[in-house]
Amino acid sequence: MRTRVVSDGMRSVRTLAIILIVHVAVIVLWQVLVDIFQVPKFILPSPLATLATLDSSKYAWVSNVAVTAVEILGGFSLGALVGVMLAVLFCWSPLGSLILLPLFVTLNMIPKVALGPLIIVWFSYGVFPNILIAFSICFFPILLTTARGLSEVEPDLLDLVKSLRGSRWTLFRKIQLPGALPYVFSGMKVGAILAVAGAIVGEFIASERGLGYLMIQVQSSLDTPAMVMAVVLLTLLGVSLYGLVLALERLFVVRDVRLQ
Repeated sequence: MRTRVVSDGMRSVRTLAIILIVHVAVIVLWQVLVDIFQVPKFILPSPLATLATLDSSKYAWVSNVAVTAVEILGGFSLGALVGVMLAVLFCWSPLGSLILLPLFVTLNMIPKVALGPLIIVWFSYGVFPNILIAFSICFFPILLTTARGLSEVEPDLLDLVKSLRGSRWTLFRKIQLPGALPYVFSGMKVGAILAVAGAIVGEFIASERGLGYLMIQVQSSLDTPAMVMAVVLLTLLGVSLYGLVLALERLFVVRDVRLQ
């Protein structure tokens, strides 16, 4: 057992090292190509020129990153909570699933870019409307995958619990929830990616702060280094959230049953 743990740890370190090497190689290649072909900064800035924007206070990086991070995390957390709760409701109530699930499917088909202006009209500007937009994009995959996980229970296990006079709560806590965890985290990984897109959609439509707002502001002056830096920071926020979900998955789900 200890040997397997050590082996898994070495494999994880090796995988992480390969990922870092590939990313560093891409950045170095980017810098070299920009220097060789003398690409104008307003078309494609070099990594060094992009990093130089962090020294300027006019972009208010800290406050803008903080606002976008709150929107992403808030939308994702709300999406995960509502998605899991609705999946449990649908599992316990087939009638509720029959009535509500098709409605959620229809609502999910609405383009969020079209829905964004309505949310702004209803809730005005600010962080909360962008949280709602991020939530509206990310919660549906979590709902679907969790509902599927809760429904995929071995019939023999159900018969065994019923024969032992187990309650519905016992069935859920001992069998359905543990079996559904790989599906829950699979949906959460997709939701983490979509939450980033949702927050930026909200900031593009109407916002007074955040990385998306900053990108709109610097676009008019062709400040491409600042736009690229905003994209990089936004990517780091998404990767951080995705990494958090992966860490929780490693904590609660056995490696052999994780969904790839």
